[in-house]
Amino acid sequence: MPTDRPDALTLLEKHFGFGAFRPGQREVVDVLTGRGRALAVFPTGGGKSICYQLPALMLDGLTLVVSPLIALMKDQIDFLRGRGIRAARLDSSLSADETRALSKQMEGGELSLLYVAPERFNNERFMGTLRRTKIALFAVDEAHCISEWGHNFRPDYLKLAETARKLDVPRVLALTATATPSVVRDICAAFDILPEHAIVTGFYRRNLDLVITPVTAAERDDVLLARFAERKPGPSIVYVTLQKTAERVADLLRKAGHPADAYHAGMETEARDTVQERWMASDRRVVVATIAFGMGIDKSDVRYVYHYNLPKSLESYSQEIGRAGRDGETSIVELLACPDDVPAIENFAYGDTPTAAALAGLVRELVSGSGDIEVSHYTLSERHDLRPLVLRTAITYLELAGVLRQKTPAYAGYKVRLTKPRDEVLATFRGEPQAFLEAVLDAGKTGRIWIAINPAEVAAALDQDRARVVRALEVLEERGLCELAAADLRHRYERLQPDADQDALVAQLAARFAKREAQEIERLGQVLALASSAHCHTNALVAHFGEVREAPCGHCVPCRAGKMSPMPAPASLPPLPSWLDVASVRTHRAAHPDALGHPRQLARWLTGLGSPALTRAKLTRQRLFGELAGRPFRDVLAWCESERA
Repeated sequence: MPTDRPDALTLLEKHFGFGAFRPGQREVVDVLTGRGRALAVFPTGGGKSICYQLPALMLDGLTLVVSPLIALMKDQIDFLRGRGIRAARLDSSLSADETRALSKQMEGGELSLLYVAPERFNNERFMGTLRRTKIALFAVDEAHCISEWGHNFRPDYLKLAETARKLDVPRVLALTATATPSVVRDICAAFDILPEHAIVTGFYRRNLDLVITPVTAAERDDVLLARFAERKPGPSIVYVTLQKTAERVADLLRKAGHPADAYHAGMETEARDTVQERWMASDRRVVVATIAFGMGIDKSDVRYVYHYNLPKSLESYSQEIGRAGRDGETSIVELLACPDDVPAIENFAYGDTPTAAALAGLVRELVSGSGDIEVSHYTLSERHDLRPLVLRTAITYLELAGVLRQKTPAYAGYKVRLTKPRDEVLATFRGEPQAFLEAVLDAGKTGRIWIAINPAEVAAALDQDRARVVRALEVLEERGLCELAAADLRHRYERLQPDADQDALVAQLAARFAKREAQEIERLGQVLALASSAHCHTNALVAHFGEVREAPCGHCVPCRAGKMSPMPAPASLPPLPSWLDVASVRTHRAAHPDALGHPRQLARWLTGLGSPALTRAKLTRQRLFGELAGRPFRDVLAWCESERA
């Protein structure tokens, strides 16, 4: 492999303004331009995006970038287009005309980079376009999501490696800022990356002053206000766990004279965009945010990152503090460590664990019988009271168990609006294609404006392949002869083991979810251990990711003070069911057996954790929803189980 590529350096300087590579970038680019596969594990702000943006300018074909971060897509595309690079993103915000034009650009080789979310590969039309597109590089950002050992496992990510194989892409790049050694092994195994092509540059950031301050819940506001009063103003992020906390703390800071805004997923998109743009343009504004903020945002001069609440894992913590000091200047990252945060964070993990009854119902529906099954995830989620992410995870586990194989998802229905008179549309075709198209339109249900077409039903009626019906509609859209709107996404699976032992499958699923629950609780325990440690916090944090440092960092609390303040004891709570309206709880449980019949369902309701059944029964609007939100889920669950007894 050549050690010097003047063409790469020339492009790097011409398009990105850099005269030299940052650590690890050259090695990754060399592997990829040599038709290899690589993993880039760089710290947040370490320059991961250059590892696929630069090869995209050097390779013949499309660089497909898979990312869950809409903010990253928008920002990077604006950046790239501003430098004359042909880049685009494909998401649900695009109109039919825009999507059609983008597909033509892809097939015509007119794009260098295309950004998509992992869920996009569930779209059969998109997969068809990809098969007609020359793909040079398949890049997967946030690749730790592929690993069950990772802190943010996502089922759609687990299938990306298989997608890359199906598309027969010549090069693969996986990227992440937070990968422990076990996660690195998982990613390399999934994407067939050689161990020597896993480029890990290290996690230590000399310019970050790591501060951990144990506090009680009662004193936390005053400590945060004191920090803002005593430190020089600068762009800041304050991370919190709950949306309502973001609003309250932002208001607290504003009243103290600091230019603060809340940012969370419950806000309208326009309002979030305004907050982000105002913060990006300022040298002193503060954003009080849930983890919905900061991912993919490139602001180099963030001087302070505060964790008002405990982070849920060391991986999350590392990623979030990594947004400070990307310009290399000294920045302060401070964690206000309060043990009273533990129940709320643990409850999210417990709330995702499904009941055995829900898993049994799901397994019975999906596994029983032979042949293919076509289902709506939304309907399954409602029917079995499984949150969408939990449902997708359970189905993925069934695929891993070898009882299901996912086939290309399809839309059960399409709506067609002809842009010209019907006779004129049909006249553009001749012979058998014209007759076929006429039969397809006749088989649809014609409304005042739209024609509703079910491809499977039409195909059966005409004794044709469903794929041909869909392709005929796509041709109409491509020629500008209709507007085409897809609806009712159906996931199709092939049943591989109709005689599978369903009880054993349910037990396997329950064990895997229990393991995931234990892992999430363990991750929070690792955060508490770091906050309580009397030794170098920086070294302990990077050691979690496999980096060994012998010398203390010299700029964390134990290094500077030689000691660490003890963690305060959690606030004491009266025993259950103190202050709880038990009679009302029993009345609601009896009235809603489908939503509250299982002790775990009842515990979710009382601790404020939503579910499809609770939403359907409108129980999230009842005053008892979240009444025990500050209680450990385990304690609430134990009480709910005693109630059933």
